[in-house]
Amino acid sequence: MSGVSAPVAPIPPQARRRAMRDAGLWPDRLLLDDLDHWARVAPSRLAVIGTSSLTGERTALTYAGLAARVRRIALGLHRLGIGRGDIVSYQSPNWWEFIALHLAALRIGAISNPLMPIFRERELRFMLGLAESKLLVVPCRFRGFDFAAMAAALRPELPALSHVLVIGGEGAASFEALWRDGAEDEAEAAPLFDARRPAPDDVIQLLYTSGTTGEPKGVMHSANTLYAALIPYAERFGLGADDVILMSSPIAHQTGFTYGIMMPIHLGATLVLQDIWNPARAVDLIAAEGVTFTMAATPFLADLTEEAAARQDEVRSLRIFLSAGAPIPRQLVRRAGEVLGATIISAWGMTENGAVTTTRPGDPPEKTFATDGCPIRGMEIRTLDAADTPLAPNQEGRLQTRGATNFLGYLKRPEWYAMDAAGWFETGDLARIDADGYVRITGRLKDVIIRGGENIPVVEVEGLIYRHPAVLEAAIVAMPDARLGERACVFLRLREGETMTLATLTAFLRAEGLARNYWPERLEITEALPKTPSGKIQKNVLRALARELAGAAPAPGETA
Repeated sequence: MSGVSAPVAPIPPQARRRAMRDAGLWPDRLLLDDLDHWARVAPSRLAVIGTSSLTGERTALTYAGLAARVRRIALGLHRLGIGRGDIVSYQSPNWWEFIALHLAALRIGAISNPLMPIFRERELRFMLGLAESKLLVVPCRFRGFDFAAMAAALRPELPALSHVLVIGGEGAASFEALWRDGAEDEAEAAPLFDARRPAPDDVIQLLYTSGTTGEPKGVMHSANTLYAALIPYAERFGLGADDVILMSSPIAHQTGFTYGIMMPIHLGATLVLQDIWNPARAVDLIAAEGVTFTMAATPFLADLTEEAAARQDEVRSLRIFLSAGAPIPRQLVRRAGEVLGATIISAWGMTENGAVTTTRPGDPPEKTFATDGCPIRGMEIRTLDAADTPLAPNQEGRLQTRGATNFLGYLKRPEWYAMDAAGWFETGDLARIDADGYVRITGRLKDVIIRGGENIPVVEVEGLIYRHPAVLEAAIVAMPDARLGERACVFLRLREGETMTLATLTAFLRAEGLARNYWPERLEITEALPKTPSGKIQKNVLRALARELAGAAPAPGETA
């Protein structure tokens, strides 16, 4: 067995398992149980609707139809030699194939490793190598990029990678061959699936997140930790089988995966997928499909609000828009609620634990507009000072969280697992918690920029910039942006006689194979970077300067 094998695939400690079960927070079920249930009791109900920008083809799968394709794909994976505990990596846009791949991997006990479509050679080389992925599935093309060619070029560098399949490809190397070719053998399938069924505490998902370590971190979740994130969430918002859920946020993010893939199937609801964000198209989908709920980062909310301002009658079915992944300007919450006629929910969470806090429908304005919500059932939060003493309400400190949704660990990096013996996880964020238990995120200890809900791995990008022969020193900080929340601003000290433009720098990063979304979008040349007496670059000073350059007010504790 390759991929996540003992001892790097942790099982939660027995005490945690017992506590979570006794509290009714871990349901000990798989998403397959929900798929099979709805395929049996409501076979003709629509499970997923999506249109591929690759082919223009609209696909509408019922629960019975989705279950049938999942069985065929699972058998196809088995015939390729994919086994229990193997890593199945897939770089799919928001297409039905993504959902079917995860469910098929579950059927045979393999581990799903979704990869964002923005990733290119540099990111994939590391991620696939660390995971020892046995299978990679990519689209033939998406947004004008040839993923099949990239995968073919990477394959010789990845000895564990036995197979590459292409959605929209040709012949035996096409993903379609897994489910279109050959008859389904039920006699083969039933005993195979029973034998391969993972336990609810096994690792079933590997999802990479950027951080301060200089490399992506492989977050590992079980079915129980993921269900613990979605069941109380759905309860809080009164979601059920009659809802129609639009997912325009990438389903390769934890947001899209948990609340776009898992939650609709758990509820027996209908999922509507949008593979390329376009606010006009989103309004079209809301109107055509009767969308009632969606969740996405702040830029999506801003764009949808602007588009819907002239089309308000077409978005009346929308009941809730939950925004997370980047700070939400309070004025946007007000305007969006007025234009969309929907309840706007603020939330905070991480890849490591899903949505930990949300505001509630019916919360008073001071909570809705000025906080990131209170914990969902099964989660706790607290703030600590520098001496690790819990703080009184409304004092800023380090934010910790513990409970049912906390993940199992980082792939092959147990030393990064910042959870203490009592189960408290260090989030890396600064926050204030009011007397009612509502949190407001005030900053981040982590050196991460969140651009439109996507984390930029600052240490990695800085490391690449340092390779440029003209660069002596580099520091990247967040610059506030009204639409995306933050953009990356890079401050450079150059070698004597050298020059640099943003175009030159981005061309260099393109040649290094860095994903476009990670490129700095503002460049400032300086003769010296501010430093502490020990020589550490003072990024708080640079962040304050970046805010001035953006015309934004200073953040708490940041003065130039």
